Amino acid sequence: EVEIVAGPGCPVCVVPSREIDECLQLIEKGVTVTTFGDMLRVPGSNGSLAEAKAEGADVRVVYGIPNAVEIAEKVDNDVVFMSAGFETTAPATASELLKKPPENFSIISCHRLIPPAIDFLINSGETNLNALIEPGHVCTILGTEPFEKFSTEYGIPQAVAGFNPLDILMSVYMILRQIDNGTPRIDNEYKRAVRTEGNVIGKEMMDEVFHVESREWRGFPKIPNSVLEVNDEFAQWDARKKYDIEVKDVTEAPKGCICGPILRGMAKPTDCKLFRKACNPMHPIGACMVSKEGTCNIAHRYSR
Repeated sequence: EVEIVAGPGCPVCVVPSREIDECLQLIEKGVTVTTFGDMLRVPGSNGSLAEAKAEGADVRVVYGIPNAVEIAEKVDNDVVFMSAGFETTAPATASELLKKPPENFSIISCHRLIPPAIDFLINSGETNLNALIEPGHVCTILGTEPFEKFSTEYGIPQAVAGFNPLDILMSVYMILRQIDNGTPRIDNEYKRAVRTEGNVIGKEMMDEVFHVESREWRGFPKIPNSVLEVNDEFAQWDARKKYDIEVKDVTEAPKGCICGPILRGMAKPTDCKLFRKACNPMHPIGACMVSKEGTCNIAHRYSR
């Protein structure tokens, strides 16, 4: 019997309340905040960007950072892009900063790194990991090398998977074959998109623009070396430095929400008393229900 448990694979869901609160502070300063649509309803300590927009704040939904730069080029107001995502979207952010965007533009980097989060989960002892299905979109950038140590050091079977049902089934088969043969390694099921070395140019751009810091994720304590922050060379486009943002007294989860344990693979959506009751896609209480990539949102749509 095979049980697949979701982890912190939703880039919107893992953005902590603190970073929503930072954007709400920017709004109070009169700044135009741009971000992806899913980010609007993610809860901060005292509200969301959607609530701020409903109250008249200039919050705009964009498809990516190029759209946010276009807005900055057309308006006199300061524009900040809330730059969320894993390694998949970080090269696009780096590329725009390398082009030296307008002076009235900056970003709040909410980019997070998957390998440190996996390392944290393995060493926390909270989750009984027998194998790992690694995210194909992240591996298109990183390649497979950063994940190899989970097999060599911890003896965990792995497979990089694409996103079609057959991709997932094939990755499970690859893992079961490793277990049966007693040969833990990382198999690449997603060869049509993932190379061992990953996207070398994308990684070089990330290294030029960002450095790694330790910071909390939603549902996690501070994870060492798990977030990307803007290098000093690009500080004029770093909203945290530009506006001297400081957030205190953060409230991480709405009352009754167990998004944290769900993101850490310790609980299922059905374990939550709010699931399919007070919390649903039309009225999400926790971040895991907000995004279509969130574990609770997916469970609400596909499981019965």
